[in-house]
Amino acid sequence: MTIRYPNGKIYNNVTHNTPVKNHTYSNRGMSLEEELNETNAYYTEHSIACIHKKPVPIQIVKVDYPQRSAAVIKEAYFKQPSTTDYNGVYKGRYIDFEAKETQNKTSFPLQNIHPHQIQHIKQVLAHDGIAFFIIKFAHHDETYFLKGQDIVQFWTRHEEGGRKSITKQEIELCGHRIQSGLHPRIDYIRILDMLYFS
Repeated sequence: MTIRYPNGKIYNNVTHNTPVKNHTYSNRGMSLEEELNETNAYYTEHSIACIHKKPVPIQIVKVDYPQRSAAVIKEAYFKQPSTTDYNGVYKGRYIDFEAKETQNKTSFPLQNIHPHQIQHIKQVLAHDGIAFFIIKFAHHDETYFLKGQDIVQFWTRHEEGGRKSITKQEIELCGHRIQSGLHPRIDYIRILDMLYFS
């Protein structure tokens, strides 16, 4: 199936959170998205928070009907650029975040972020919402929480001619490591409590 952006450019899934299989014992074969979906389901089931993955609206252009009872989408367009992956409410505050996974061992490439996502984060922050990124270094099996304000600063540095990536060391210094667990798998609420609700 071919999916296109509003400007007609073909969507290449490789540059957008393609599930990366990480075969460790703790999260055998699970992508970051799968881990976060399980985590959010746990938060919902235990009345901790109400956070969900945002649906991506698409415009279907071409459909084949190989059988009367089955339809196959052959071509579709994104109706609008996506903002971030997840949003919801925790302790009365609006929560909005993006999840990114990289195979890079030493840095997170800023090409994985789009200008409209930065604009969206700025808007969320301007209205006193909580915006952040969850970044997973798949090779190291390490996941970090990075505040939206910090992402905006790194992006601004890049736009002004600076580095095209955020080093892992920088993320370790200004971010917060999220330890993997079983229930929940990626307990980012613990970081939210420490940063915003203590």
